[in-house]
Amino acid sequence: MELVSIDEIRDAASRVKGAAVRTPLLAQTWAPLWLKPESLQEIGAFKVRGAFNAIAALADERRARGVVAFSSGNHAQAVAYSAKRFGIPAVIIVPDVAPRAKVEATKALGAEVIEVPIDRQRSSALAVAEERALTFIPPYDHRDVIAGQGTVGLEIAEDLPDAGVVLVPLSGGGLASGVGIAIKALLPGTKVIGVEPELAADTAESLRAGRRIEWPMDLRARTSADGLRAQPSELTFAHLQSVLDDVITVTEDEIREAVRTLAYRSRLIAEPSGATATAAFLFHRDALPEGKVVSVVSGGNLDPATLAGILND
Repeated sequence: MELVSIDEIRDAASRVKGAAVRTPLLAQTWAPLWLKPESLQEIGAFKVRGAFNAIAALADERRARGVVAFSSGNHAQAVAYSAKRFGIPAVIIVPDVAPRAKVEATKALGAEVIEVPIDRQRSSALAVAEERALTFIPPYDHRDVIAGQGTVGLEIAEDLPDAGVVLVPLSGGGLASGVGIAIKALLPGTKVIGVEPELAADTAESLRAGRRIEWPMDLRARTSADGLRAQPSELTFAHLQSVLDDVITVTEDEIREAVRTLAYRSRLIAEPSGATATAAFLFHRDALPEGKVVSVVSGGNLDPATLAGILND
């Protein structure tokens, strides 16, 4: 399988310029750690990079008809935001257990939102795409989406060329695939490590086995990191096998402590999914290779009640 190239990622960087924020790389005073705060994107998460790139790459006539996507929240907002910038219709299929803050934010961006049971998201999105002649924008299983997410890695390589380790949250694999391609192309000596919740560690098991191993959704849905409940596709798994040096799994308590640490020490609001990579640094530093560590804070969208509950634990 042909992997996404660094040239595709550079092309994506040109497309998303002005739509996605070039987030800073923040050196921390409390630890030897650099944070890449994708929570500072206008929609609060990295997903805007891949969604905007995929929509921008469409032919004008096809793009004008509109797009459809499914997501638990951040990809939903990313597609809705991108569609709004292009002035085209967007339909978003969300699971009926999605965080309300993310659902309402998607509606506020002008998208039509359809809620379905969590195991019917993809089939519902594909059905709507066929019925309305819309283009389906998948959350990670797409070359242009992976290339867009890879711009995170491109920026890290430019801002910290002597990075030793890059920690990336791991779920469907689009972000880790794209970041990994960029880092390995530009900083070949830098280690790229995926981080998964223990309660949704299907990728860690799959990489050890050398083949994709599926976990039932009811198992993956146990983690509070709702953005990390997906499983890699054939496309992203091939990338992950090529670019990841290791996978670290973290507990729910470790994720919650990372949310608190980012809030109190770094002044950053991170959702559990966004704090997962930092949890690996906080609790598994002895498992990391030597060198400067970058943690991707992938998103900061969570409702106030959930945040208050975590901070007040």
